[in-house]
Amino acid sequence: MAYISNDTNLIEAFNNNIDIHTATASLLFSTAIEDVTNEMRRTAKTVNFGIMYGLGTFGLSQRLNITRTAADAIIQNYFEKFPGIKTYVSDTLNSVRKFGYAETVTGRKRFFPDINHKNFNIRSAAERAAVNMPIQGSASDMIKIAMINIYQILKQQNLKSKMILQVHDELLFETAIDEIDLVADIVNTQMLYALPLGDVPLAVSIGFGKNWLEAHS
Repeated sequence: MAYISNDTNLIEAFNNNIDIHTATASLLFSTAIEDVTNEMRRTAKTVNFGIMYGLGTFGLSQRLNITRTAADAIIQNYFEKFPGIKTYVSDTLNSVRKFGYAETVTGRKRFFPDINHKNFNIRSAAERAAVNMPIQGSASDMIKIAMINIYQILKQQNLKSKMILQVHDELLFETAIDEIDLVADIVNTQMLYALPLGDVPLAVSIGFGKNWLEAHS
């Protein structure tokens, strides 16, 4: 979202290594970072993901169990604090209405035949999906590029370690003990640079263990 919307506040939070939901809460509630409560962060997280998935006033009011008026005020405040995101949403919808498709940063297209449908519910569903597609689709492109590159390097170096599973933005490997450091370096590098995002830094977390649960600990 930060890269695609080119929103200054989002990019600044990433560059300062600040938890994005905490940074959002700080702006939404006009509160210092250190004074953000868990409840504030929870609200900000819901709004962040909600906007990304095209959530409107009604949907946000349901998620946060608040009135539509309160939800609308939060969304308007959010767009004031993150004008790049407001522009992104507007520009994306206008483009999809005109050309019929949205695309990822790699140019992969998804068509939305219902974007101008007369039925409000059908049209709204298409609009939500259209706003989300460049974000989630680009993330999907990124990890697939990383997976291809990692597979090729493991094969070229004739390593015993194998990539066995992808779960959203996570990759799971069965790694030979004597290859752990090497594979970790390969994975870290390829995931960081699979799809460079300009001024938006990426971070990779790597865990080890005898099983998946232990690797998450």
